[in-house]
Amino acid sequence: MRDATSLNRYQLAEVGALLAEPARAAMLLALSDGTARPAGELAQAAGVGAATASAHLKRLLEGGLLALHVQGRHRYYRLADDDVAAMLEAMAMPRASSATLRPAGGDAAVRRARTCYRHLAGQLGVAFCETMLARGYLHAASEGLQLLPVGAEALVDAGFDAEGTAKLLRLHGRGCLDWTERRLHVGGPLGVAMTVAMLDAGWLRRASQGRALVPSADGLRRLGSLGVRLDETGPR
Repeated sequence: MRDATSLNRYQLAEVGALLAEPARAAMLLALSDGTARPAGELAQAAGVGAATASAHLKRLLEGGLLALHVQGRHRYYRLADDDVAAMLEAMAMPRASSATLRPAGGDAAVRRARTCYRHLAGQLGVAFCETMLARGYLHAASEGLQLLPVGAEALVDAGFDAEGTAKLLRLHGRGCLDWTERRLHVGGPLGVAMTVAMLDAGWLRRASQGRALVPSADGLRRLGSLGVRLDETGPR
């Protein structure tokens, strides 16, 4: 997808037209958890037939919102990049800001912890980002968020794999505005890698359906050792 600062009014209108079709919007939302899916699954998510789904997917590919991965005879679609995911998150913010539209029921789990594309978001994601910054474990540099050596040490002490954590020092992240909390969580390659590490370590698991992430009791304890509290999103 083109960088937002380089879009002119005609390109912006083109993106708006792509998103204005409910079936295409449903396909994009189905991919917002960072997965890659075949056309049949996306057709089912959008409630359309195979031919209609194919036409919609072609337009989304041409518009730069989707990328295609071919594996043998199989074709899988995914969001083009983090910029597309961030745009979808940002577009949800006006609804989240309405006093009459509070997450409830099943949405409470999504607000608590979820994937934003492939990185940790929601109350837990915001708390993690704010605590890491407040304790000097993350540094906001001109090129984005960077994990500092003292932060890597803290993650290893909390239970991260030492070899994998060393690789995090070479990655950059970015502050991604959370659509339910209206504050920043860690996005970009660094955010993705840290979320994968939490999943691999068993701190988090994916819910059976949707984008919610479920923190384990051990995960909450280990995050607590870093100063992260799920019930209070401010840093400790």
